[in-house]
Amino acid sequence: MDLMMQYLSFYVIQTTDDEEGGSAKKFKHFQTLDEYDYEDSEIKKFIESEFKRILKRKAERNPSTESAPTKVGRFIVEPGYELDSNPNYNLIQRLREADNKEQYLGAADELIRTYMDTAAVRGGALIMARAKLNTYFDEPFLFLLKCDFEPNIARIADERSLISRVEMAISAKNIKSILYPHMPEEGVLEHAELKIHQASHARYFEDFLKFVSYEKPLPEVFSEQVMEMVQDYMEQKWQGDEGAERREEENAIEVWASSEKRELHEHWTHEQVANASAVLVEQKPDLGFSFKLDSVSVRGLLADFGSRIHMAKHNGRYVVVIEGDNFLFEKGKSPIELLQPPDLTDIMEHIGRGRPDDEPREYTSAQQAAAAAEAKDDDVPW
Repeated sequence: MDLMMQYLSFYVIQTTDDEEGGSAKKFKHFQTLDEYDYEDSEIKKFIESEFKRILKRKAERNPSTESAPTKVGRFIVEPGYELDSNPNYNLIQRLREADNKEQYLGAADELIRTYMDTAAVRGGALIMARAKLNTYFDEPFLFLLKCDFEPNIARIADERSLISRVEMAISAKNIKSILYPHMPEEGVLEHAELKIHQASHARYFEDFLKFVSYEKPLPEVFSEQVMEMVQDYMEQKWQGDEGAERREEENAIEVWASSEKRELHEHWTHEQVANASAVLVEQKPDLGFSFKLDSVSVRGLLADFGSRIHMAKHNGRYVVVIEGDNFLFEKGKSPIELLQPPDLTDIMEHIGRGRPDDEPREYTSAQQAAAAAEAKDDDVPW
């Protein structure tokens, strides 16, 4: 990537605990570099590769989890208004539109003062950089990078003192960043969006950017879609009937929807479940699902339901059949790896009849000794 730096401002943030148990915060501007200063600076060697990493880092508008480190944010704008009605957008734009170093420094100073008002501020270096990606665009990107202080850092000194402590050490590892505008793919810009990366529970930038919204994570989106399907099913089933049976079923669905761990409800046919699953799989082919049958955990793809993962009942017991071409075992060896599998029909008669070892057994010491001797005499092939 042909990245040309225009301006870079370097700030240091320090936080100290006061006598009342609070935290005092202050910042210091170290230097603002232009294109020529940056080329000969140590900061270029330290951080240049990070800019390219930020540009290439992928982010989903609907992440797979709420705690995803990289997210796409969108400036909140009321209907009928433009982006410049958003305070966070204006703050960033003043840095992008500065005509000279003095204007850039003034906008950077305004931004860091806003950042210092957020609760999640920690000590470290804050870097604001404006750079052009000449390969595709004539307009600049704005990078906001936060490097936290590294605790207990030392460097090798000499043979007498061995090491010396380093004050205010920072690392390019685990840098938190904001990139504006968002580049979902090379050559494409989304001016209403930015990309944040914060591999931390502190949520630094979500606290700072109060007028930026984030899409719901995929599990929440799909859960809402499933509930919509359930509501449609209820309407079709009851056809306007508001009787006691419908209210009872609706109450049961509300309890089911709000529960963290849920059991099989046996409301829908296989075809209904397959059709509903197909709607979700069409949006995300690699959508996963998992469940436990008693103590056995199963994890797979929703697309495999009905084709490779089958759920059924036999003799009053739940059965899961997983089909595939090959078994793969890992770590410790077990006798099961030597199995010559019987035909499925041969084991169906055993399902639902219970097992001899369903109940815990109590062994006397004499029984334990006899069992050990019998196991020793067994003629096994390993």
